[in-house]
Amino acid sequence: MTTIEGTSRPTATRFTWPRVTFIRFSMITMMVLIAASWVFVLNADGAQSHSIFSMHTVNRFKDFLSDLLGIGSSSTPAFAQWSEWRLTGHLAYQTLAMSVLAIGFAAIFALTFFMFGARNMMMGDMAPYSSWFWRAVFFLVRGLFVVTRAIPELIWAMLIIFVLSPGLLPGAVALGLHNAGILGKLSSEIVEGLDQRPIQALRSTGAGRFQVMVYGVLPQALPRFVTYLFYRWEVIIRTAIVVGFVSAGGLGTEFRLSMSYFHFTTVALLLIWYLILVLSVDITASYLRRLAR
Repeated sequence: MTTIEGTSRPTATRFTWPRVTFIRFSMITMMVLIAASWVFVLNADGAQSHSIFSMHTVNRFKDFLSDLLGIGSSSTPAFAQWSEWRLTGHLAYQTLAMSVLAIGFAAIFALTFFMFGARNMMMGDMAPYSSWFWRAVFFLVRGLFVVTRAIPELIWAMLIIFVLSPGLLPGAVALGLHNAGILGKLSSEIVEGLDQRPIQALRSTGAGRFQVMVYGVLPQALPRFVTYLFYRWEVIIRTAIVVGFVSAGGLGTEFRLSMSYFHFTTVALLLIWYLILVLSVDITASYLRRLAR
């Protein structure tokens, strides 16, 4: 409320609605969708024979947790047997090897094609020459990035398993293909966002395409590329167990079999190995990222 000078009669302040921006609209839409999804899950989902918040759910969770820990079982839990640790340790090593093969394949793919997927190097001001051929190469490489990253790792593994025999190789190729598209796109966008002044200076001196790439692009792009590379390795080690569900080897295949035969203490042991792998790779990748910077 405000007053006009010389009078005592108050005047009402005009109310104005806040300006609708994209961020505000997105936040409101997200909250509405979250609320609607929970209403559907709690009230309209006919697949649930009982409420998610009920004593029946609590009792089933307690029974499953007891099975995982081997409580009430007459046999020794798998995670309490050294022989089981040795057997599953070999599977953990296979999973780690699968992740290393996958990230190596993705890195080679991205380093080979990232320059051809950069718009400024193929079609923009930095392109050494303009022709329909190099434009076609650019769109072909970008399309390859889209296809490889659009298909999930599990689908790739299900397709590749029909060509290659079950084992580590199909899983590594599936993980590598999916992450190759992601790394390739990220690498191309790194080049598109580089400082153009060193590249222009090299071009003005008559440097060729290869010289510009070696002395102008790679020194700027490689540190960020290595950072993305180690981050994707962390993601791959988390996804490797899922790819193993389709007989691609490692912890995933044994996890599926143990769940099928209700060997819950073995499932608990595999989860422990999985946590060890994830933590080890996270710590190693974080250290290597600091070195790359």
